[in-house]
Amino acid sequence: MEAMMASPFMGIVLCLVAYQIGLKVHKTTGVAVLNPLLIAIGIVIIVIQTCHIPLEAFNKGGDLINLFLGPATVALAIPMYEHLETLKTNILPILISTAVGALTSITSVILLCKLFGISDTITASLIPKSVTTPIAIEVASKQGGIAGITIGAVVITGILGAVVAPSMIKVLKLEKHSVAAGLAIGASSHAMGTSKAIQIGELEGAMSGLAIGMTGIFTVLFSLFL
Repeated sequence: MEAMMASPFMGIVLCLVAYQIGLKVHKTTGVAVLNPLLIAIGIVIIVIQTCHIPLEAFNKGGDLINLFLGPATVALAIPMYEHLETLKTNILPILISTAVGALTSITSVILLCKLFGISDTITASLIPKSVTTPIAIEVASKQGGIAGITIGAVVITGILGAVVAPSMIKVLKLEKHSVAAGLAIGASSHAMGTSKAIQIGELEGAMSGLAIGMTGIFTVLFSLFL
């Protein structure tokens, strides 16, 4: 048991098995709320608590998985390259919409946290909730936030975005406006929302992937002043 705890493979295998179970449950039920990542997180927590696994031992493998977050995000550039002409044609709306999305996300967090008397530390942790995890952690840490809270906020935001995105597209009548739909999803719910955008359409997925990067850049800039 001690040898298993000392090995990073324990954390890696636990994460992979938990996520595969999540995928199976999601595909079997078809319920949007039963997101594979959410199920995997629940399984990992239950196993760690039940088996009394030290968090340090789990993180030996978990930290290795975190290394792939950056490359996975960069890989979203592939569908963007395939729609390069659309990107060039809509460059101004893309810049404006992602800037407004980032600004709205940050200011809404700040105002709500002030309204409910939430501490500056928690506020700093929640500010980058709508950007991808690697960027969110860096923004929060620079502002004195807590990484664990930031990760939780990012995951919840992504899951909510992936769940409500199809309904919002119908409500706002964006079925024929693929660029707008993709940008909205990516700007509000980062990579998890983008996974849903890819299912909706190839162009939606490409624009959502672009919005992740642009919103991340604007969030970094705005967080320095707000």
